[in-house]
Amino acid sequence: MSSAIHIVDVCKRFGQTEIIRGVSLEVAQGERHAIIGPNGAGKSTLFHLISARLPLSSGDIRLNGESIAGLTPYQINRRGLSRSFQVTNVFPRLSVFENLRCSLFWAHGYKYSFWHRLSRLDDVNQRAEEVIERIGLGKRRDIPAGVLSYAELRALEIGITIASGAEVILLDEPTAGMSRSETDDTVELIRKVTAGKTLVMVEHDMGVVFNLADRISVLVYGQIIACDTPAKIRSNPAVQEAYLGTELAIEHA
Repeated sequence: MSSAIHIVDVCKRFGQTEIIRGVSLEVAQGERHAIIGPNGAGKSTLFHLISARLPLSSGDIRLNGESIAGLTPYQINRRGLSRSFQVTNVFPRLSVFENLRCSLFWAHGYKYSFWHRLSRLDDVNQRAEEVIERIGLGKRRDIPAGVLSYAELRALEIGITIASGAEVILLDEPTAGMSRSETDDTVELIRKVTAGKTLVMVEHDMGVVFNLADRISVLVYGQIIACDTPAKIRSNPAVQEAYLGTELAIEHA
């Protein structure tokens, strides 16, 4: 199976400090892949490198076989990769529907257009309505995003991430700060909306990781120390020593 994302000997330095140290990783098309590791391991930095929020110090990153090193975030997005962030990033005064519609303009070719009536953009409006239903916010369609609950905001952000139809989805701690019931609902949402797509996620909740991921990479001090199936990661002595430890006592999802 061909790779959706291929990270080749990637390094990231800030001055003399090396945060990502020679990471190589392949994520197959259609795979759900989790990146785990202790705080400060470089997980978010690696996400920033993949999505071009930070430039590479060295190495290469390929999306569907083509190098995306040196491209801007919007260029990478147009090539079919979309990501969410740890901190929810929506327009709080716009409605749920309007937030989703804003995320669709460029993908549908409208760019910086000032002469189209929004009500007449049938393709954009229809896609926004479809995504609202998929993320379970149909009854909240016209509510300002700023008054949504935290879990609803995260669902909206996931909706914005998938709205353009990107085939490669990066989710950065999608269940952070949620209750167990909210987490369970979000896991099912992620499973539904990423079906048939490639998913790469950073997540601290091991229940979520073992429930969703086909494979797991463990990042410690800027290096991947293991990459395998959830069962093998759970029983890997090096992973237990470096990161999981008592996390292994969690109830298997």
